[in-house]
Amino acid sequence: MKTSKYTNSAYSDIGLLILRVFLGLSMCFGHGLGKWNNLFSGEEIQFADPFGIGALPSLAMAVFAEVICSILLALGLLTRWILIPLIVTMLVAVFIVHVSDGFGVMEKALLYGIGYMTILFTGPGRFSIDAFLKSKNK
Repeated sequence: MKTSKYTNSAYSDIGLLILRVFLGLSMCFGHGLGKWNNLFSGEEIQFADPFGIGALPSLAMAVFAEVICSILLALGLLTRWILIPLIVTMLVAVFIVHVSDGFGVMEKALLYGIGYMTILFTGPGRFSIDAFLKSKNK
């Protein structure tokens, strides 16, 4: 039986790379940069305050997760650590911000959250900065 030059492991790593880059960049550009612009616009901040800490700190935490953590996710740097704020942000979106909305409204947050949890459990894969740094430390 002839074997492929790609193993199931290589395909899994390619899949994780695609998932990480897509989730990271689509969250950053589709959601995070709008919040970033709102945060630094100089105008009055109008944002959900689910933890009672104020609109500005709530927005700043969302910007940190959706811009900074998303870029790090796409790069595969500090992957498991930066997934924690991203997952928390999606849990807030589903169970606090959109809890009374229909499934169609909360569907994006659920999809992002499931993708983030998948990467949390599997790790970033071989094609990540984390894997490169780990191989250098051996």
